[in-house]
Amino acid sequence: MKAKLTIVDRDARFREWMRHHLGVLCPEGAITAMNLTEFQRALDSTTREGCDVLVLAARFGASPDDPESEGLAWLRQVRERPAFPPVIAIAEDGNELTAVRAVQLGAIDYLPKRLLTPERLRTSVRLALRRVQLRAAEAASALASSAASLLREPIPGYNVRLVLGESDKAVVFLASSAALGSDVALKVVRDPEAPDPEDPEQRQLLAREHAAVTSIRHPSIVTIHDYGTHDGREYLAMEYFARGDLKARIQRGLSEADALRYLEQIARALQVVHEAGIFHRDLKPPNVMLREDDTVALIDFGLARDLHGALQSTRKGVLRGSPYYMSPEQALGEPLDARTDIYSLGVICYEMLTGRKPYAGTSAIDVLQQHVNAPLPRLPTELEHLQPLLDGMLAKSPGDRMASAAQVAEAVAGLRALRDGGASVAVA
Repeated sequence: MKAKLTIVDRDARFREWMRHHLGVLCPEGAITAMNLTEFQRALDSTTREGCDVLVLAARFGASPDDPESEGLAWLRQVRERPAFPPVIAIAEDGNELTAVRAVQLGAIDYLPKRLLTPERLRTSVRLALRRVQLRAAEAASALASSAASLLREPIPGYNVRLVLGESDKAVVFLASSAALGSDVALKVVRDPEAPDPEDPEQRQLLAREHAAVTSIRHPSIVTIHDYGTHDGREYLAMEYFARGDLKARIQRGLSEADALRYLEQIARALQVVHEAGIFHRDLKPPNVMLREDDTVALIDFGLARDLHGALQSTRKGVLRGSPYYMSPEQALGEPLDARTDIYSLGVICYEMLTGRKPYAGTSAIDVLQQHVNAPLPRLPTELEHLQPLLDGMLAKSPGDRMASAAQVAEAVAGLRALRDGGASVAVA
C-alpha cells in the first residue's frame, strides 16, 4: 500500500516501534517520524498534500478542559483547516470523556497508548486510509462530472480524454489534437454566461494569456498551439507536459543540487519573460512544468501584466494569485513590477530546499500578513550558506530585493559552480 504517513511521539523508541509496524502495512509508503517539538514547528505547514494520515501520540489529560491536554489543544487548532490531514489520536493518558471530545474535534480514531498493539494500530491506519481513498474518489467523480458538463459540445479537432485539473474559472483537459497528431493540454473557460461586467478578468480571460505567451517564443515558456472560442467558451490548446509540475517534484523531495539547478532554470525563464516586457504575477510550483529532459517551462500567464501598462488585468481591491507566493507589495495592493516575481521565486526556493512553505496560517489573510510583517524565514543549519541568496529574493521592500532575474540566475550559477568544486559562498 502506498501512503504518506506522519508519526508524532515524544518517545523515540515508540516512534520507531510505530514506524516499523506501519512499514509492514505500507511497504511502499513514505513514513515520517518526529517529536512533539518538531511537530509544533511543522504544524502550520502540514497539509493533505504531504501527509495522508497523521498519527499523533500526546497527552490528552484527565478531562476535556484539562489545560495539560496538548492533544486536544492541537485538535482545536486544526479542526477548521480543510487541508489538514486526518488525525489518529494515540492517548498517553485520558479517559472516555477525552476520547469523546477528541472525536468531536475531528480525530478519526482514539487509541489508548497503553492498550496499543500492532494489530490495532494497523487496523486504525488501514481504515483511515480507506476513508482518504473514498474521499479522493468522490472528489475525482465530482471533478469529472463538473468537467463533463462544461462541454455541451465537443471542440472540433480535439478528442478530450481526461481532466488534468480545474479552477473556478477554467478546466484543463488532456486531449488529442487531430491537426497536430499529438496530445495537448486543452484549457476551456468555465462559465461565460455570467461575467462580472466590472471585472476584466472574466472577459477574454484566455485571450490575454494567449497574447502574453505568443509574444515570447522560447523553450522555457509553454507553447500555445491554438486559441479560439466554441459554444461561447474560450479555449487554448497548449503544450502537454507528461512529466508533470514542480509541485509534484518537490513533494518527492529535492537535493540541494537539484533545487539550485531548478532555481537557476526558473530564474533564466523569468529573465526571458521580463526582457519581453512582461511579469508573470502568479509564479508558483504548479505553474512550473518539467520537460522530458528535466528542464523547466513556465505556464499560466493569465495574470501576466505588461511592464509598460498593457495586459493590465487587476481590478482595484481584488487580489489575484496564490497567497502563499505573493510578494508583500502584492498583498498590500501596491503597484507591482518584475521584482514581485523575484519574491515569488524566493518562496519557491525556500520550498524546494526545505519541503515546506515559509509562511502558513489558518486563512489567506493570515498568510498575507506574514509576507508583509513576519521575519524572513531561516534555512536549516546545513543550508545556511544559501541564506544570503534567499534573503536577497525575499526582502520585504522591492528596493532591498535582488534587482532582476538575471542577477538571481548569475548568483545561483556561481553557487552551483562553487558547490561542484566543494566550496560554498555568500551572496552579496
